[in-house]
Amino acid sequence: MTPTNTPGLPRATASRPASTQAQFDSRELMRGAREVLIHHGGQVYRLQHTRNDKLILVK
Repeated sequence: MTPTNTPGLPRATASRPASTQAQFDSRELMRGAREVLIHHGGQVYRLQHTRNDKLILVK
């Protein structure tokens, strides 16, 4: 297994395998927009990219 090198995530080692969780780059999710809507469980959530380069998820 090759160690992963994703910024902000722990590196995989022989004793600690890479996470099996799906990973997405925020640029893929936002697609150049400052805000996207996410539908989940009959609710709509708003994911916002702030001027301070933070992500905020609100209901």
